[in-house]
Amino acid sequence: MPQTETPGTEVAPGPRLRWWTELPLILLVYGCYSAGRLLARGDVNSAVDHGLAILRVEKLLYLNAEHPLNRLFTREPWLGVPADFWYASLHYLVTPAVLIWLFRARTRHYRAARTWLMSSTFMGLIGFTLLPTCPPRLLSAGNGFVDTMAHYSSYGWWGGEASAPRGMGGMTNQYAAMPSLHVGWALWCGVMLWRHGGTRLTKVLGVAYPLLTALVVMGTANHYFLDAAAGVLVMGIGLLLAPRVMRAADLLRARLVPRPAPVASGTGSPVVSAGCQTSAGERIPRQRESPLDAAGGPDLSPADAGEEAPAPAR
Repeated sequence: MPQTETPGTEVAPGPRLRWWTELPLILLVYGCYSAGRLLARGDVNSAVDHGLAILRVEKLLYLNAEHPLNRLFTREPWLGVPADFWYASLHYLVTPAVLIWLFRARTRHYRAARTWLMSSTFMGLIGFTLLPTCPPRLLSAGNGFVDTMAHYSSYGWWGGEASAPRGMGGMTNQYAAMPSLHVGWALWCGVMLWRHGGTRLTKVLGVAYPLLTALVVMGTANHYFLDAAAGVLVMGIGLLLAPRVMRAADLLRARLVPRPAPVASGTGSPVVSAGCQTSAGERIPRQRESPLDAAGGPDLSPADAGEEAPAPAR
């Protein structure tokens, strides 16, 4: 049964990509993402109100999974400490590693995958800007959450302010909880591993990585369940938009990069060999004299003159 391509992951024809053009592009997008998070900090009171509203919606829908997971991770260090390392590290290690792997080993699928990831990231930035949201760990203690990053801060490099290194918490936007791009990027990595890994192990990792990431972000009180769901939704919309983004990029490139002028072809009957020409419809060139050789070329012998030539005088 022929395998069909998922929209946004199909092979897209285009110029060959080079690492020295891809790396600045990725760094530029990530720089815009990081700068946008800082600029979109929003009002703290609004962020807290949004967080509490999400909690109320989840309770109405019986989706409140954060409290039991957070209590478990706080009570059991053998779960909480690895979860904090997972949250603080893998987000920034696995995603670039999968990108590099696709670029080197699955080149035909790289451009579509990269475009999907970047399109979804920019949509996540729009969510941070329009809906600043306080994560569960920053709500008042009366809401029943424990900040495991602060609780286990002695085990890692992070401090009590954020998952950033100690003293650098002010350089991050702690109210960028909606949507969860930890979950969104993990889902992207999982899809890439499942589709292009080629082994049973990569398929298992492709399923396990996004699922475990979703549990980690809730158990560490960094995200609500609806944040994780919004991360999945953003990636789904980015998947649908990726082919259109690539077509727009191709059109822009065609306008900005001039195409080489076509080589002008000669006019008239082409000369096949010395003194031999062809005309349209001929399969075998007739022995007809070339205009180029008519003036100064050697005289034709009787054998070359053709059947209708007069016989030489004796």
